[in-house]
Amino acid sequence: MSSDDDSDKIFKALADRRRRKILDLLKNTPKTTGTLCEAFPELDRCTVMQHMRVLEAADLIIVQRKGRERWNHLNALPIKDIHDRWIGEFAENAVTMLASLKSDLEAREDR
Repeated sequence: MSSDDDSDKIFKALADRRRRKILDLLKNTPKTTGTLCEAFPELDRCTVMQHMRVLEAADLIIVQRKGRERWNHLNALPIKDIHDRWIGEFAENAVTMLASLKSDLEAREDR
Protein backbone atom coordinates (compact mmCIF):
# COMPACT_ATOMS: atom_id res chain seq x y z
CA MET A 1 0.00 0.00 0.00
CA SER A 2 1.29 3.43 -0.86
CA SER A 3 1.87 6.26 1.57
CA ASP A 4 -0.98 8.24 -0.04
CA ASP A 5 -3.37 5.32 0.51
CA ASP A 6 -2.31 5.21 4.17
CA SER A 7 -2.81 8.97 4.53
CA ASP A 8 -6.26 8.74 2.95
CA LYS A 9 -7.29 6.07 5.45
CA ILE A 10 -5.95 8.11 8.37
CA PHE A 11 -7.69 11.32 7.27
CA LYS A 12 -10.93 9.40 6.66
CA ALA A 13 -10.70 7.85 10.11
CA LEU A 14 -10.03 11.21 11.77
CA ALA A 15 -12.85 12.93 9.87
CA ASP A 16 -15.57 11.58 12.18
CA ARG A 17 -15.95 13.17 15.63
CA ARG A 18 -16.96 9.83 17.22
CA ARG A 19 -13.78 8.17 15.98
CA ARG A 20 -11.74 11.08 17.33
CA LYS A 21 -13.52 10.62 20.67
CA ILE A 22 -12.58 6.93 20.66
CA LEU A 23 -8.95 7.92 20.13
CA ASP A 24 -9.22 10.49 22.93
CA LEU A 25 -10.55 7.79 25.25
CA LEU A 26 -7.57 5.59 24.39
CA LYS A 27 -5.01 8.38 24.79
CA ASN A 28 -4.00 7.55 28.37
CA THR A 29 -4.79 3.87 28.70
CA PRO A 30 -6.08 0.94 26.63
CA LYS A 31 -9.78 0.15 26.97
CA THR A 32 -11.94 -2.88 26.34
CA THR A 33 -14.45 -2.75 23.52
CA GLY A 34 -17.25 -2.90 26.09
CA THR A 35 -15.90 0.16 27.89
CA LEU A 36 -15.70 2.07 24.61
CA CYS A 37 -19.25 1.08 23.70
CA GLU A 38 -20.48 2.37 27.09
CA ALA A 39 -18.99 5.78 26.24
CA PHE A 40 -21.49 6.07 23.36
CA PRO A 41 -24.92 5.31 24.85
CA GLU A 42 -26.61 6.88 21.82
CA LEU A 43 -25.05 4.25 19.50
CA ASP A 44 -25.58 0.52 19.37
CA ARG A 45 -22.59 -1.81 19.77
CA CYS A 46 -22.48 -2.65 16.03
CA THR A 47 -22.11 1.03 15.09
CA VAL A 48 -19.30 1.56 17.59
CA MET A 49 -17.59 -1.56 16.24
CA GLN A 50 -17.87 -0.19 12.69
CA HIS A 51 -16.09 2.98 13.80
CA MET A 52 -13.43 0.90 15.51
CA ARG A 53 -12.88 -1.15 12.33
CA VAL A 54 -12.22 2.08 10.40
CA LEU A 55 -9.68 3.10 13.07
CA GLU A 56 -8.08 -0.33 12.97
CA ALA A 57 -7.87 -0.28 9.15
CA ALA A 58 -6.09 3.09 9.41
CA ASP A 59 -3.70 1.52 11.96
CA LEU A 60 -4.80 4.06 14.57
CA ILE A 61 -5.77 1.38 17.06
CA ILE A 62 -4.13 -1.92 17.80
CA VAL A 63 -6.35 -4.71 19.07
CA GLN A 64 -5.13 -7.26 21.58
CA ARG A 65 -7.32 -10.18 22.59
CA LYS A 66 -7.03 -11.44 26.17
CA GLY A 67 -9.40 -14.31 26.73
CA ARG A 68 -12.88 -13.07 25.96
CA GLU A 69 -11.87 -9.43 26.14
CA ARG A 70 -10.73 -7.27 23.27
CA TRP A 71 -8.33 -4.55 24.42
CA ASN A 72 -7.88 -1.52 22.19
CA HIS A 73 -4.64 0.47 22.25
CA LEU A 74 -3.97 3.83 20.63
CA ASN A 75 -1.30 3.75 17.94
CA ALA A 76 -0.17 7.37 17.67
CA LEU A 77 2.54 6.73 15.06
CA PRO A 78 0.30 7.33 12.02
CA ILE A 79 -0.80 10.65 13.54
CA LYS A 80 2.84 11.58 14.13
CA ASP A 81 3.61 10.71 10.49
CA ILE A 82 0.79 13.03 9.37
CA HIS A 83 2.16 15.73 11.68
CA ASP A 84 5.68 15.33 10.33
CA ARG A 85 4.52 15.44 6.72
CA TRP A 86 1.83 18.11 6.86
CA ILE A 87 2.22 20.19 10.00
CA GLY A 88 5.88 20.06 11.00
CA GLU A 89 7.16 21.66 7.80
CA PHE A 90 4.54 24.41 7.91
CA ALA A 91 5.18 25.07 11.59
CA GLU A 92 8.90 25.37 10.89
CA ASN A 93 8.20 27.91 8.14
CA ALA A 94 5.87 29.84 10.45
CA VAL A 95 8.52 29.99 13.18
CA THR A 96 11.07 31.24 10.66
CA MET A 97 8.64 33.94 9.49
CA LEU A 98 7.90 34.99 13.08
CA ALA A 99 11.63 35.19 13.87
CA SER A 100 12.12 37.36 10.78
CA LEU A 101 9.21 39.60 11.75
CA LYS A 102 10.61 39.96 15.28
CA SER A 103 14.01 40.93 13.91
CA ASP A 104 12.44 43.47 11.56
CA LEU A 105 10.38 45.03 14.36
CA GLU A 106 13.37 45.20 16.70
CA ALA A 107 15.44 46.81 13.97
CA ARG A 108 12.76 49.49 13.47
CA GLU A 109 12.68 50.19 17.21
CA ASP A 110 16.45 50.72 17.23
CA ARG A 111 16.21 53.43 14.57
